[in-house]
Order: sequence, then C-alpha cells, then structure tokens
Amino acid sequence: MSMLSCSKPHNHYQFNLRCFFFFFLLTLFFNFSSAAAAVAGGVSNHEATLLSTWVHGGGYGGSYFSSWTLSGETNNPCKWDYIQCNSEGFVSEIKIQSIPLQLPLPTNLSSLTHLKTLTISDANITGTLSDDLGFCRELVAVDLSSNSLVGPIPSSIGNLENLQDLILNSNKLTGKIPPEIGSCRSLKNLWLFDNRISGEIPPEIGRLGSLEVIRAGGNNELAGNIPPEIGNCGNLTFLGFADTRISGSLPSSIGNLTKLQTLSIYTAMLSGELPPELGNCTELVNLFLYENNLSGPIIPQLGKLKKLEKLLLWQNNFIGSIPEEIGNCTILKMFDVSLNSLSGILPTSIGNLVELLEFMISNNNVSGSIPAVLANAINLQQLQLDTNQISGLIPSDLGRLTNLEVFFAWDNVLEGSIPISLGSCSNLQALDLSHNSLTGTIPPGLFQLQNLTKLLLISNDISGSIPREIGNSTSLVRLRLGNNRITGEIPREISGLKSINFLDLSGNRISGVVPDEIASCTELEMIDLSGNMLEGPLPDSISALSGLQVLDVSRNRLHGPIPASLGRLASLNKLIMSQNEFSGAIPRSLQLCLGLQFLDLSSNKLSGEIPPELGNIQTLEIALNLSCNGLTGPIPAQVGALSKLSTLDMSYNKLEGNLSPLSHLDNLVSLNISNNNFTGYLPDNKLFRQLSEADLAGNQGLCSFGKDSCFLSSVEESGNGKDEYKSRNAKRLRLALALLITLTIAMMIMGVAAVLRARRRMKGDDESELGESWPWQFTPFQKLNISVDRILKCLVDTNVIGKGCSGVVYRADTDNGEIIAVKKLWPSMTVDGGYEDEKSTVRDSFSAEVKTLGSVRHKNIVRFLGCCWNKRTRLLMYDYMPNGSLGSLLHERMRSSLEWELRYRILLGAAEGLAYLHHDCVPPIVHRDIKANNILIGLEFEPYIADFGLAKLVNDGDFARSSNTIAGSYGYIAPGMNFHHNFIQF
Repeated sequence: MSMLSCSKPHNHYQFNLRCFFFFFLLTLFFNFSSAAAAVAGGVSNHEATLLSTWVHGGGYGGSYFSSWTLSGETNNPCKWDYIQCNSEGFVSEIKIQSIPLQLPLPTNLSSLTHLKTLTISDANITGTLSDDLGFCRELVAVDLSSNSLVGPIPSSIGNLENLQDLILNSNKLTGKIPPEIGSCRSLKNLWLFDNRISGEIPPEIGRLGSLEVIRAGGNNELAGNIPPEIGNCGNLTFLGFADTRISGSLPSSIGNLTKLQTLSIYTAMLSGELPPELGNCTELVNLFLYENNLSGPIIPQLGKLKKLEKLLLWQNNFIGSIPEEIGNCTILKMFDVSLNSLSGILPTSIGNLVELLEFMISNNNVSGSIPAVLANAINLQQLQLDTNQISGLIPSDLGRLTNLEVFFAWDNVLEGSIPISLGSCSNLQALDLSHNSLTGTIPPGLFQLQNLTKLLLISNDISGSIPREIGNSTSLVRLRLGNNRITGEIPREISGLKSINFLDLSGNRISGVVPDEIASCTELEMIDLSGNMLEGPLPDSISALSGLQVLDVSRNRLHGPIPASLGRLASLNKLIMSQNEFSGAIPRSLQLCLGLQFLDLSSNKLSGEIPPELGNIQTLEIALNLSCNGLTGPIPAQVGALSKLSTLDMSYNKLEGNLSPLSHLDNLVSLNISNNNFTGYLPDNKLFRQLSEADLAGNQGLCSFGKDSCFLSSVEESGNGKDEYKSRNAKRLRLALALLITLTIAMMIMGVAAVLRARRRMKGDDESELGESWPWQFTPFQKLNISVDRILKCLVDTNVIGKGCSGVVYRADTDNGEIIAVKKLWPSMTVDGGYEDEKSTVRDSFSAEVKTLGSVRHKNIVRFLGCCWNKRTRLLMYDYMPNGSLGSLLHERMRSSLEWELRYRILLGAAEGLAYLHHDCVPPIVHRDIKANNILIGLEFEPYIADFGLAKLVNDGDFARSSNTIAGSYGYIAPGMNFHHNFIQF
C-alpha cells in the first residue's frame, strides 16, 4: 500500500479526521522546507554579491575568477573556485594564493558569518586591515601574508576567540602589536615577521596559553624588553624576534618554556648575561642569539640541552672559557662562538661532539693547542679557528676528517710543519694557515686534493721548493704562498693549474726564470711574483693570458726589453715592473692596454723617449711612474691627454724641454719631476703652486721654486727658457723689493683688522654649528672648482639628500655648475669629552675615509674628491650620485622597475669593487659595513661602494686580533666574512 494512502477505518468519521491531519502536517513540512531553502538561498545570494563585487567591481580583469558570476549555472558561490561552503550552503573558506589581485580586502567581511578560514596570500592585497575583520567571530585561521597591507593591526582582533592561526607576515603593517590580542585564547600561531611594526611586545601575550609559535622578526622598530609574562606560554615551541631592536636581558621566566624548540633572537640589542634557567628548556634544538650585546660567560647549564643541534652565539661580548659541559650536547651539529672575547683553552670534552658539522671559534683570544679529539667528529665540514692565540702543532689526526671542506687557522701562533695527513682530507676546498710560524715544506699531497680551490699559506716560515705535484691541482683557484722562505724555481708543471685565478708567490727566494708554461693557466687574472730573485727576460707567452688584470714582477732581477706583446693584455689594469733590470725603450704597444689604471716601470735601465702613445691610455688614472731610468727627450704633448691621472713620477731621468704638456693634467694630486734637465717656467695652476721644492729640485734650467714670476698661464714656452730667466733676474729683484714693502704694510693692516674681527666673533664661536670662526684646511684629491665658503653655503636643510650613523649628506653646486655630494660628519668626541682636534689619536670615520678612499681608485668605488676641516667640523666630498643608494631603489622609489638583469649588473659591480679592496690594495682594506644603503647608484645604474667610516687596513695597528664591538649595521655583516662572519684572506 502506498504511504500516501489511508487505511479504511471501522468508522467513516474517524477515517476522514485521520486523513485530514495527515495531509495538514505534510503541507506544513513542505512549506517549512521551502521557506528554509529560500532563506539559505537569499543568504547565499548575498555572499555571492559581496564576493563578486569585490573581485569584478574592483577592476580585476584576470581569468582566475571566471567562475565567480551571478548568473548561469555558477551563480552559487559554493561552486566557485577558491571557495568552500559548509553543509548548510554558507561560505566557510576562502583560499586565494599567488594570484596578482592588487585589490584591497573585501568590505563587510563580517557579513560572512560562517567564515572560518580566510587565506589571501601572495596576492598583492593593498589597503588596511579594517575593524570589520574582528567581527567574523567564527574565524579559525587568517592568512594574509606576503601582500602590501599597511596600517595597524586592528584591536578588534581580540574578538576572535576561536582564532588559532594569525598569519600576517611579509606586509607593510605599522603600529604596535595590540594588547587585545591576549584575548585570542585559542591562538596557536602568530606570524608577524617582516613588517614595520613598532612599539614593545605587550605583556598580554602571556595570556595566550595555547600559543605554539610567535615570529615577529624583521620589524626594525620593534623595541623594548621581552616581557617576563612570555614564560606563561607553556606550549611555545618557536620564539622569534630576530632583526629587531629588542633589548634588555633574556627573562629568567624563559626557563618555563619547557617545550621550546627554537629560540631565535639574533641581530637585535639583547644585553646582560644568559639566564641559567635557559638550561631548563630541554627540548631546545636551535639557539640563535648571535649579533647582540650579550656578555658574561657561556653558562655551563647549556650542557643540559641534550637535544641541541645548533648553537650560534657569534658577535657578542662573551668572556671566559668554553665550558666543559658543552660536551654533553652530543648531537650538536653547529657550534659558532666567533667574534667574542673568549679565552682559555678548548675543552677536551668537545671530543664528545661526534655529530659536529661546523665548529667555529674565530676572532677570540682562545689559547692552548688544537685538541686532537676534534677528529672524532668524522662528519665535520667546517673548522674555523682563525684569529686566536692557539699555539703548538696542527694535530695529524685531523687527516681523518675526510668530509672537511674548510679549515681556517690563520693568524694564530701555530708552529711546526703542515701535517702530511691533511692530504687525506679528500673533500677539502679551502685551507688557510696564513700568519703563523709554520716551518717545513709544503706537503705535496695538498696538490692531490681534487676539490681544493683555495690554498693560503701567507706569512709563515715555510721553506723548500714548490712541489712538482702542483700541476695535479686542477681545481685550484687561488694559490697564495707570499712572504715565506720558499726557494727553487717555479715548476713548469704549473701549466696544470687550469682554474687558477690568483697566483701569489711574492716575498720569497724563488730563482730561475718565469716559465713559458705559465701561459697555460688561461684563467689567471692576478699574478704577483714580486720580491724574489727571478732573472732572465719576461716571456712573451704571458701575453696569452687574455684575462690578466694585475701583473706584478717588481723587485726581481729580470732583464732584457719589456715585451711588446704585453699590449695584447686588453684586460690589464695594473702593471708593476719596478726595481728590475729591464732595458731598451718603453714599448709603444702599451697603448693597446685600454683598461690600464696603474703603470710602474720605475728603477730599471729603460732608455729612449717617452712614447707619445702613452697618452692614448685614457683609463690611466691611478699612477704613472717612470722614475729612476735613463729616459731622454721632452715630455710628449700627448701626455697632457691623461686627464684622469692622479700621480705622475718622472724623477731621476734625463728628460728635457719645458713642462707645458703637464699644464692640462687637472686631476693630478702628486707630481715629481726632480733630477732631470727641464727648463723654462712652471705651468700656472694650483698643483704647481703647491709642489714642494723637492719635487722640482735638480733641474738647473727650471725657474726657481717659490717665485710668482716662475708661473706662466697662457704662454707657450720655448727651449730657451733658461736664458730668459737669467735676463730677467735684475728686473725681478727690483720688483720683489717693491712687493715686499707693499706686502709688509698690507699685512700689518690686515693683522689689525683680523684681531678686531676675531674679538667681535669670539663670543659667537660657541653657538656656530659649523665653527666658521675656526680656520679651515682644505685638501683636494681631484681638481675642484669650489671654495670652502661655497661649500658652507650649501649646507642647509633644503640640500639634504641623506642621513646616516656617521653624518648628513648634502648636495652642493660648484662654481662651474657641477654637482658634488658633501658629507658633514657628526662631531667626534675625545676621551675627555671635548671635541676631537687634528692631533687626537682617536680613530674616527673621518680619518678612516681619508685614509682609505684617498689611496684607492676603482670604477666601482665612489670617487673621493677631497676633504676640509677645522676644529669643529669635518667635511668629505664625493661625486654626486643622482640615483641615490641601492637601498632606496629596492625599497622606496623603483622597486618594481629594477629589472633582474640590472640587479645582476649592480651586484657584479659591487663584488668587483670588494674584490679590489680585498685583493688588489696593499695592505688589503676591509669595509666592514657593506649594505644596500652604502652602495650608491650612478646615472647609468653603475654601482659605487661608499661610506668607508668603519673601514680598516688589514695590517693597521688598530686591526685588533679580537673585536669587542659590532662593526657594521644590524642585519648586515662585514665584507670578507664567510661562513657566517669570519674575515677570510682570499
């Protein structure tokens, strides 16, 4: 029987009544269902309208949301891409990732009353987070990471009691972390890193008992102390405040975080000592506290962290010795305490660290010997012990480390010979034992290591000859054996070095000839054979090294003519052949070295005239030294075309004629023409008026030094200048007497006026920011058409183009319309609190920049124009860079238009500038503050390294064995640092 039929009752009346009630209830059921469906459909249509209007009404025209329509078969949002609905047909999940929306967040999000998951990441979402978000009370997960959101985090976020994941990293959010976030009691993951959040960490964080991960690093303005309440977050597994301004000490309550696995607060401003309670965090795997101001000892309680795998404490102020208890961390893989002030000896318990991959203690004061038990860590890949006081022998047991890739022990007091067993370290890539007291010979087995790319044994006492096995080291890129007692000849097997880039054999006792086989080292860019006993001619085959940039064969016994084939070295930028016995003429073919910047042929037996073709080398800008030879004839007029040349030395030759070709060398800052046969008058320019008598001495026919009548500005001198000079002696004497009397009277009047004016201005001196009343000293390093007065007039707020930790940079217009940059350094204080004067020995950024930039020239290093100073103020002048810094290009003005190819060119140019500082400067220069803001960008987007205020010369007296201060900027590490931080002599 059908379920809609009614069985016939015994009573007809009862039958009708029962059927009536049955059909009545059935009608109610269908009406109710229809009404519910209508309500759900209405809500669904409302959600569809809201979302469709957001995407299509906002101007987005992409094909990603073609299913988001309000008509047809897909008018229901539950059928749309990136949308999920619950069983009742309401939108419960929005998940949009890596789609370039470029829209603000949808308005009226609170209308999506059943929304639990909101994920719109890497979509270039703009605008702010509205308070409306806090009224989506069903939200469990919010992921708006990797967008362009700005403004603060709304305090209404505290309404989301069910929220478990709040992922807002990698935006441009500002303001403080709202205290109301402490009301999100279900919160497990809080990701706020890489924003612009400021203020302090609210103590209300301690109310989040379910919190497992908090990451707020990369917010440079996030400051203050870590609140002790953080210890209440007992479920915390990851605590990250790296690259912030978080200060103060680690709270002892951190010991309550017994589930903590990663503590990452590096590149911040933490101070004080490590709390002993840290040893209670027994689940800790990663401890990253490097680049802070932490002090005191490395606590022995770290030995309780049996699960610790990475311990990075470098660049702090830790003292004392490495605790014996560290040996209890038996699964430790990375141990780095470099750049501290640790002392004492290495504990023997490190032999228990058999899982070690990296062991680094560079730049401390650790003493004692290298423990042989280090060889127990058979998987060790990096062993960096450099810049300490470690003595004794290198243990032969280290040869068991077959996985070792890097071994640095340079700048210690090691002695004895290099163990032959190191030849068994088959994976070794870099070995640097420089600046020790090692003796013996070079083990031939080192050249059998097929992965070895860098071998540096500089400044030891190594003797014997270079092993013939050198030819087997086909992967070797840098070989530096300078300043030892190596004897014998350069082996012809050197031809096997197919990858060699830098060959340094300088300062030894190597004899014999330069072998022709060196031409087979086709990758060579730098050759330094100076300071040996090499003899014979320089082989023509060297011209086959087409990539050669630096050739230094000075201080040897080489003889014969300078090979004309050197002109084929088109990449050559530095050629030093001084203090040899080269003879004959200077080859004209050198004009083909179009990249040459430095040419030193001094102290040889060269003869003949200076070839006019040298004037074609327009890049010759650092130095031209032809002194101490037998050159004759006049200075060719073509030399006047070397407009960029800074230093010229022609002294101690037999040159003659007048000096008119030198009158156009406007960039010269150093000139020596003494002890020749020059005649006539001096060119009337600033350089010649500043030359010392010694730079002009020994030229009998040259007008006497120091008399104004010796300078001619626009007269073409002839060869009879000496006779003209003698005929005018009497006239000049009379004129001199008259001038002397006139000057005496004038000076007396000026002196009285100066005294009166000084008295009037003395009272205002203390209020003068620039100290104009103090006398100025001006030292140009280039030709400048600007006075100190003109510079001072430009130092106004409207001309400010940048500010930094060392001073303010202004734009200044010169008298001829050119633009330069002027850096006014912040006042430097002496030890007693007064302003530092010229005689102060306190090292500051002014002396650092003058000392470094005044002596270097490179296409990727900012050109230093000069400096001026008085007792109060120091000014540095550079070329003006219209495109500002790399930092401003990347983060402020042109982020989207800086193409990757252009970024690569900028990166490559900066690297070439650093390579010049590290490898081509003698002594090498360490910048110590390389960052995007210190790389300036020229008109054609060429990079220039700038700001040498922290730079140091490697062999300077203040280049300490151990650094107790942070050198550089937070978030960056000094150049020459590799494998986290260590300065490497490449």
